[in-house]
Amino acid sequence: MTLDVDTLFDQIVAPGNGRERGPMRPERLLSVRERQSRRLAAHTFRAFDLVAIVGISVTCASAASTSTLTHMTLAVAAPFVIGALLYARLLRGLGLYRFGRSEVGVGHIARTIVAAMLVVPIMALVEYWLVDDTRVLRAVVAWFVVCGGSVAVLHAVWSAFVGRWRRQGWLTPNVVVVGATAHAQDLIGDAIAQRNMNVIGVFDDRRERSPFAVLGVPVLGDTEALLSHKIVPFLDLIVIAVDPAASARVRELTARLSVLPNKVTLIFEDGQVHGDTRGASRAAAISQITDAPLAPINSSVDDDRRAVAKRAQDLLFGLPILILAAPVMAAAALAVRLDSPGPIFFRQRRHGFNNEEITVWKFRTMRQDAADAKAERQVTANDDRVTRVGRILRKTSLDELPQLFNVLNGEMSLVGPRPHAIGMKTGDVESARLVAEYAHRHRIKPGMTGWAAVNGSRGPLHGADEVGRRVALDVEYIDRQSFLFDLRIMAVTVPGMLGDRGAIR
Repeated sequence: MTLDVDTLFDQIVAPGNGRERGPMRPERLLSVRERQSRRLAAHTFRAFDLVAIVGISVTCASAASTSTLTHMTLAVAAPFVIGALLYARLLRGLGLYRFGRSEVGVGHIARTIVAAMLVVPIMALVEYWLVDDTRVLRAVVAWFVVCGGSVAVLHAVWSAFVGRWRRQGWLTPNVVVVGATAHAQDLIGDAIAQRNMNVIGVFDDRRERSPFAVLGVPVLGDTEALLSHKIVPFLDLIVIAVDPAASARVRELTARLSVLPNKVTLIFEDGQVHGDTRGASRAAAISQITDAPLAPINSSVDDDRRAVAKRAQDLLFGLPILILAAPVMAAAALAVRLDSPGPIFFRQRRHGFNNEEITVWKFRTMRQDAADAKAERQVTANDDRVTRVGRILRKTSLDELPQLFNVLNGEMSLVGPRPHAIGMKTGDVESARLVAEYAHRHRIKPGMTGWAAVNGSRGPLHGADEVGRRVALDVEYIDRQSFLFDLRIMAVTVPGMLGDRGAIR
């Protein structure tokens, strides 16, 4: 979702209060999900590098062999296999997929060549021990020239991409600061000077004492306002900037903000530190936020690596499923059209990743005049709003098939917490207000099916206990998510949905 920045700030800054909109506003605001694709590009870059390294290694090994590729001896192949493995490992180990803000392009490219130079002596030693053939040695030299040069060219291209994304703001983190303190002023001052992050606004509970702005960055409200603010889907980080002596206040703020899906960090300076060390400490903390624009590929399993794997999984399975489901979808669309007047599809605004508002597609199952886009009245048994075809589609969950387009578009996943309508009510109360951890289910993309759905928590919710159970199952899924777990959920989805006659949808 992309919002015009002026429109957004018209919403979040009260008119007539004389406050400026902030010196670090981006030309356009992009949601965390939209910018995530650029942050995760390191994995794509590495995949291209691996293809190039393997292809060149196979070619050089074939040139060194007197027989065909299938009859090549292990002794001839060994130097190139070892060279490919070592070079790929060195590129990762030397941090050549970080593309940090402070890196110099020429230096980065030079390091790719140096990495290849470090591998060549090892390849030559392996060749000497196993083969001792000048033909193979010449192929090793050719490998260095072609492979090292090709990877250097690729990294020059990758650097150009990253530089362009940085100039366009795709890699600049959006931050809000909690606490209009001297620490916040120092942080904002450094950010203005370096232009390495966008401090969108400040939130402070001391409204009677807080200024209208901190170095031009507007104070947008108190902590309670932040919990339901329209800016949340655009934030990479929430920074708590408080007096380090106020430990009780720190614990209180951390607990209150923990209900949000956004990352929260604490930044302050030790009051016992004096002189330039304080500035260096703050600069180091800011560098951790801003100087690694691309997600690391050499870390343990984390949110970034999971996002890459989930996206690959969605594309791998989503497109074939869409092709196979196309005849069923065409028949369902025709049935909806013939059954009742109105559009074939029903579009509804729902919560996505990081509280982002997304438009979810479904086949229309209700009369057009009874459409309930905000889900203020949940579906009941024998609901008179549901059409004849709609009852069949809901009973079989075929009305959800158009969400495959949301999956391929990157707004949803095949497996994840089911997306709820914005403002959905349980009884007379908005569902999100019934469970403190409700927003935790938005820390991953919503899914067409999920752990809660296959465990019977699907359809309308009738009380706080049912909302709590669904949130608990969704959070459990997020904690347990893996490729095999997703396969398990997908495997039981179809028989579970088609055989579930007790669920009201």
